Amino acid sequence: MSSSPSSQNTSPSSALSTPAALWRLKPFVRPVVWRLAGGAASALAAAVIALMIPIVLEQIIRGPVQSGEIGAIAWGAAAVFGLAVGEAVMVWLRRQFVLNPATEVEYQMRTQLYSRLQTLPVAFHDRWQSGQLLSRMMQDIGLIRRWLAFGLVLLVVNVLTIIIGSVLLFRWHWLLGTIFLVTAIPLWIRGYLFEKRYGALTRRSQDQAGDLATSVEESVHGIRVLKAFGRGKHALSRFSRQAETLRETEMSKAGAIASIWFWLDLMPQIAFGLSLMSGIWLIAQGAIELPELFAFFAMATVLRWPIESIGFLFSFMLDARTATDRVFEIFSETNTITDPEHPLHITEPRGELAFENAHFRYQDAGAQERDLLDGIDLVLRPGETMALVGLTGSGKTTLTTLPTRLYDVTGGRVTLDGVDVRDLPLAELRQHIAMAFEDATLFSASVRENVLLGRADLDIYSEEGERVLREALGVAQAGFVDALPDGVETIIGEEGLSLSGGQRQRLALARAVAAKPRVLVLDDPLSALDVDTEALVEEALRHVLADTTAMIVAHRPSTVALADRVALLEAGRITAVGTHAELLKTSRHYRHVISSLEAEEAARTGAIPIIRDADAELEEIDAADEERLTEEEVQA
Repeated sequence: MSSSPSSQNTSPSSALSTPAALWRLKPFVRPVVWRLAGGAASALAAAVIALMIPIVLEQIIRGPVQSGEIGAIAWGAAAVFGLAVGEAVMVWLRRQFVLNPATEVEYQMRTQLYSRLQTLPVAFHDRWQSGQLLSRMMQDIGLIRRWLAFGLVLLVVNVLTIIIGSVLLFRWHWLLGTIFLVTAIPLWIRGYLFEKRYGALTRRSQDQAGDLATSVEESVHGIRVLKAFGRGKHALSRFSRQAETLRETEMSKAGAIASIWFWLDLMPQIAFGLSLMSGIWLIAQGAIELPELFAFFAMATVLRWPIESIGFLFSFMLDARTATDRVFEIFSETNTITDPEHPLHITEPRGELAFENAHFRYQDAGAQERDLLDGIDLVLRPGETMALVGLTGSGKTTLTTLPTRLYDVTGGRVTLDGVDVRDLPLAELRQHIAMAFEDATLFSASVRENVLLGRADLDIYSEEGERVLREALGVAQAGFVDALPDGVETIIGEEGLSLSGGQRQRLALARAVAAKPRVLVLDDPLSALDVDTEALVEEALRHVLADTTAMIVAHRPSTVALADRVALLEAGRITAVGTHAELLKTSRHYRHVISSLEAEEAARTGAIPIIRDADAELEEIDAADEERLTEEEVQA
């Protein structure tokens, strides 16, 4: 699968300023904004209390300490202790205010992002790596939550603390305050340069972490293949290269942070040194007194942590901005498969499925390439079973994705009972049409939940649910579930890999049958079954398909036998429609396809193929027709 667009950093969100990028969180933050404001107010109150302590200390030194009044000193100490307790209480309140709202924002973002992923079309998931989506869902949203609860509040409060404290520094002498402010100018310059470099590094790091998550996921899902081919070391080597690339990016980030921390540590020390020399000179000149110089340095000490924290909080903000960009790349994706503005409804479904001059091409197809489906005209009558036959690449599987709007036609239309499927609500459309794929996908849930996945209208644990479950399992010849440890309540492992391919395919077929659709679309659903089981399933399917319209992609001659008619696809077009016997007579390409299917079936089963071709079968059919005609003439 190709890398996600995000890994190329081409999102228009990267052109936004940091405040504008973070402002997009407003809809999620609005319901809890007052709680967050309460947290900020508590944090600011704690900072103001801390700034009051140097002023109180000045008064203690100026009064009781210089006069030697022990009782007054004790009261002064009690006042400082009370302020310290008040600061601690405000810090505690800050945490109480912000923690719950931040987790609420995280919950809302995560559930809405998951909902978005469910509604985006299959074409979106074709382009995006699963690891990139997973890292956004877990890592990025978690980082946004921590920034809202901690980084945002402290950044605002610490900036205000620095401003208020800097103004108070001028209370003792303008020269001392000026020195403190002038020495902060290099920090602002370094902060601007830091944002440019660190923002790019953060984006690269988070994208690389998503790529690494994809590699882990693919390796875990493909562990059987890696072990079978002895390619564990190869996978490890590839993973190590990606991990090393991520490590190098993280080291570059650490270098950028170290650079800003160097200036954040250096400039306050220079400010302290210059202020000390200036303060001593001012005392010698009689411009200030010792208690005032002491209070100045106490205030500067209080300001030191807010100043030093700015670098960390600034980098934290840039991390949150990048995480926000990555999450909103998904929210901003255009959903092309949506409910119609003015939906139509089918009140009495009959199950007639029709393709009218249907065209389809993938979004990334070149302008010079022909359509993958190039003018399909095909009608499936109500209750009819139609087999789709064609060579590899003829467009069979792509055709099956159009009725349920996994993809939309790029030309023409697909209709259900005369209604364009794009005019039906998606929920209603997918209630009328069910699918079973060749690659059976199961979920980490019980057998019951997997089979009855398409029956949202049904209590799966009711008597009716049990009856539907057993009927579907019977049709799919999935009696093996009763031998599982907990029967139908057995939890299937991730993607059903604890089951055999045939078992997974039978459960997927049972899921499609249990949905009770008017139209059933089957993409070679029996390919993993053995010959005996396939025969039993086909016999059961004949009863199910008696009143259900079905479109079956046939990769085996036995599957063709299920069909009332056969449609032949050739290079994206329907070139012939008829019964198996009719097409054998009239279409040389159909005879070639059937011969290919028979050869593939013989290779798959290990059987010795009968040495004859489709032309020989055609001669037998002609002989049988001639014999039948002769008998009719005799009777006449």
